[in-house]
Amino acid sequence: MNKTQDELAKTLLSRNRRIMLKKILIGLSILVLIGMLYFAKQVNQAIPKPKLDKQDIYYSYIEGQRLLILSNPYERVLTGDGLSNLKYATYFPLFYELSALSQILGLTAYPAWIKFWGLIFQGFEVATAILLFATYARRKLEWVGIFAAGFWLFNRWTLKMVATVDLDFIPIFFMLAGLILFSSQRKLSLLLFSISLALKQIAIFIAPILVILIFLEGRHTKDRLLRSLNAMLLIASIPLITSLPFLFWNAPGFINSILFSVTRLAENHFSAPSLGEIVNWSGLVARLPMLLLIFGVYSLNFKGMTKLFISATLIFAIFTNFNSVLYEGYMTWFISLLPVLIIDFLGDGKNDQRAEALPA
Repeated sequence: MNKTQDELAKTLLSRNRRIMLKKILIGLSILVLIGMLYFAKQVNQAIPKPKLDKQDIYYSYIEGQRLLILSNPYERVLTGDGLSNLKYATYFPLFYELSALSQILGLTAYPAWIKFWGLIFQGFEVATAILLFATYARRKLEWVGIFAAGFWLFNRWTLKMVATVDLDFIPIFFMLAGLILFSSQRKLSLLLFSISLALKQIAIFIAPILVILIFLEGRHTKDRLLRSLNAMLLIASIPLITSLPFLFWNAPGFINSILFSVTRLAENHFSAPSLGEIVNWSGLVARLPMLLLIFGVYSLNFKGMTKLFISATLIFAIFTNFNSVLYEGYMTWFISLLPVLIIDFLGDGKNDQRAEALPA
């Protein structure tokens, strides 16, 4: 009896030591994260900024100005050829509306406007790092979270986006949050993804993957179709709601402006032409190799041969390597998915119990 009690006491002591060690490691990982965030702030401040009136973000300020004088930012495309890039309004209108709102609140001069939004963008950069850390900490993998956050904060593409004061930090955060919550909080996940699309629709090719996964969860055809329809409505909800005024205002202008990304001539920030450019294809034809490969990923997904984060990463790998338009900012979307790839090889975190149980 005494021997059994001694063994139980030793087991309890060993378990308590492990728990204490785990708490110490968690505390250290949080301190390391805070240190990384502080260092990232110093790095971001040291990054030389180009003339921001020549960057894409400047035109979001201009579109906000146009809205204030009741000028439709989507109408200009109707006077063009549908091929040449004349800085048309090609995103869904949520950020243009936020741009106008911030100017109504007093940020009418561009230097004040860009300073305010630059802080917001960097706030979402930091929020993404914290999201990545929390995602792995929830699975008791805090040090993997430190790696993921550090990879996100300090890779060259994130730093480049800091330099150009790019709004992509906001939709990237909502995209990742939506994907991370997909298995545990479905409706919230789809709404967050919808916000990402409403700000900048670059993640649009991931949307069918979410619908396919939801379709496959159904028990029979009717249930599958109903689930899929509800998912599509949730994903489309924020872009649709924010776009309704412009559809009533000038539907052809809005539709043609959004579709300009499909018809525009090839353009990239690198000396690396796409297949379409090399063989002198244009318009939708130039996008066919990309679209065929993306549909291949959908097919793998429908057959259950690949998982969410792997599929999403493959989509952006195809997008950045085959799209006839490639900007530096597109690379950051691809990079943002690499730190979460490992999630597909882990449990969903809801029943992840790694602490050893006491022996019976």
